Amino acid sequence: MGKDILKEIVEKRKADIERLGLDFGCGVPVARSRKVHPFIEKKGAILEIKRASPSKGDIAPDLDAAKTACQYAKAGARAISCLTEMNYFKGSLSDFMKAAAALDQLEAEGEEVPALLRKDFLLSADEVEVSYRAGADAVLLIARILTAQTMCEMAKKAEELGISVLIEVRKTEDLEKLSYVMARVNHKNIVCGVNSRDLKDFSIDMLAPCALLSEIKKIAADARVTFESGILSPDSAAFAAGAGFSAILLGEAAAKNPEEAGPFVKAFCQTNENKAGQSWCQYAENLRTRGKGAPSDESARRRGAGVCPLVKICGITREEDALLAAQLGADFLGFIFWKGSKRNVDADKVFEIVKAVRQTAYKCGFVGVIVNPDDEEAKAAFRLVREGILDKIQFHSCKVPGPSDAAFSDIPRYGAVNIRAEEDLIKLDDLILHGQPRVLIDAQSGNTIGGTGKTVDADLVRAASKRARLWLAGGITAENVCQIIEDFLPELIDVASGVESGPGIKDAEKLKNFFSELKKI
Repeated sequence: MGKDILKEIVEKRKADIERLGLDFGCGVPVARSRKVHPFIEKKGAILEIKRASPSKGDIAPDLDAAKTACQYAKAGARAISCLTEMNYFKGSLSDFMKAAAALDQLEAEGEEVPALLRKDFLLSADEVEVSYRAGADAVLLIARILTAQTMCEMAKKAEELGISVLIEVRKTEDLEKLSYVMARVNHKNIVCGVNSRDLKDFSIDMLAPCALLSEIKKIAADARVTFESGILSPDSAAFAAGAGFSAILLGEAAAKNPEEAGPFVKAFCQTNENKAGQSWCQYAENLRTRGKGAPSDESARRRGAGVCPLVKICGITREEDALLAAQLGADFLGFIFWKGSKRNVDADKVFEIVKAVRQTAYKCGFVGVIVNPDDEEAKAAFRLVREGILDKIQFHSCKVPGPSDAAFSDIPRYGAVNIRAEEDLIKLDDLILHGQPRVLIDAQSGNTIGGTGKTVDADLVRAASKRARLWLAGGITAENVCQIIEDFLPELIDVASGVESGPGIKDAEKLKNFFSELKKI
């Protein structure tokens, strides 16, 4: 089992406080000299002054905190976060006070300046007061390292001083703490945050914030929620906006290139909440409530006996096959919109099949699979999504419109790539970088796309699973499904030829055997 980095950070920090005091020897003034600026009153980006991190090592070790703060202000940041943790992030309260002074100078020159957030692993109300004196307009409170009572004391201290708190949550118990605090502290002093990075092992899951967004809104309908970490492109900033977040916290991407932060801010601010983003939130919330994606590290997931992947039965062409698959427990049914496939089905037939399934008590989603966004089949699939017949589109081995593409804001979608060699993983990396939180990987045989009966090489599957939660297709059958799940822990499996008697003709016994095997997990 890997080491708990968060626990290490906190223990070292306690020792440093004991040795250096709450200001870590940085000479924080006895009284605050700057006015308080509102923190995330409106939608916007929080850009981060960050020298290093435990996961990436040195990011920008020689950055000038004052210069960077000015660059961020001119890039349109709604707020600036400054890391002050010294051991793992190489920050300091000196950096923080230099950034504050630079912003004050900009303001004196007539510029509108962003709020300043102290980002650290704060442990007491006394640290909130020190942060206030250093010039903080807001402080980070990490629910995972604080009791509900301590966090409430810290939030009340911030409220008393007239500054805000950014309360970071990630797990169910964190939500309970958040609820406790929000019942006792004015909401105008609280902004919520959900980190896509697990602070225990520093792994990233872009759907982690989406899974908790609606839960936070249930606690407080007026909650402002920030998407933290993992945003490495303007498209991924647009992804967070489309999902309905009030703010993004942009760390590594901004710190490495402060002068290029503007496009991230623009992409986030110009993208509205939309159907595509809401679809990912719904998927993530369903995963969370079903327990399929709850454990965040592999060892915990392996201990979670009974955690079965989602199942998509693809290449449906007949109503009786769709009804049986839905009855047996399929989570998604897939329809191929491509004349080059023997499983091709037209829009009218899909309409009839979906209508028949929806008249039953079986609950599943409906996916249209396309290979050319410009052909007539794809346009028919898009129309079915817009009419509420299909739920999503799978862009298979073709360009996937990014989250910032307004023309596709009402089309929930994901990409699928064929993987047959290590260099094909570049396609996967590119989709993840540009705001696709999940990507289906499939085998390839000649020019055939999907339904090949071929499996992806095991080493390539493992490599893919380190990049994002695994969605896997290719050669999955009743005979090998349990071993595939044991070996790779996929979040979703996509099955076509493995349950067929012929292309597009599902075999009832094979379907039953397949789902029977899944019940053994």
